Amino acid sequence: MVELDRTIFLFINSLHTPFLDRVMWVLSMRMVWIPFYVLIIWLLAGRYRKRVWIPLVLVPVLVLLTDQGSNLLKNFVERPRPCHEPVLAGLVHTVKGYCGGMYGFVSAHAANTFGIATFTAPLVRRRWYTWTVFIWAVAVSYSRIYLGVHYPGDVLGGAILGLAAGGALAWTATKLNTSIKL
Repeated sequence: MVELDRTIFLFINSLHTPFLDRVMWVLSMRMVWIPFYVLIIWLLAGRYRKRVWIPLVLVPVLVLLTDQGSNLLKNFVERPRPCHEPVLAGLVHTVKGYCGGMYGFVSAHAANTFGIATFTAPLVRRRWYTWTVFIWAVAVSYSRIYLGVHYPGDVLGGAILGLAAGGALAWTATKLNTSIKL
């Protein structure tokens, strides 16, 4: 499995161009997505109206679970990022010399984006939104492999963490919404 992960990583990471370097760098920037986050809040407010506090309280819980959960796993598993892997020295393409912390399993970007997608899609309940938010999660996750900071396995692990946390909190939000009388 480790060798397959490395092979897929090297293939994806080798598909670099100056244009894609810029695109993938921007995709990975969290601040670039602030307008998208505002749209998500607006859509949730429209759907939840007087109970908008439910998803607004659960979103920080989600980010805490996915972001800190991924950091705990990184420190527990201690799998070096590809750009820190001695076996891959000279083979990894990075952008702007960025490599990130020492360990990469699991990807916090993948955990956070898939968590947000999985949490909000059933709450917003619009087909176009579901497609958009999951394409966004896949694109951000893919950018992490392209940039040389995560193996595909790191991204897959982060996606699973995000899917689990997002699904559990979406279920919680739905239950709270139907059980609280306002």
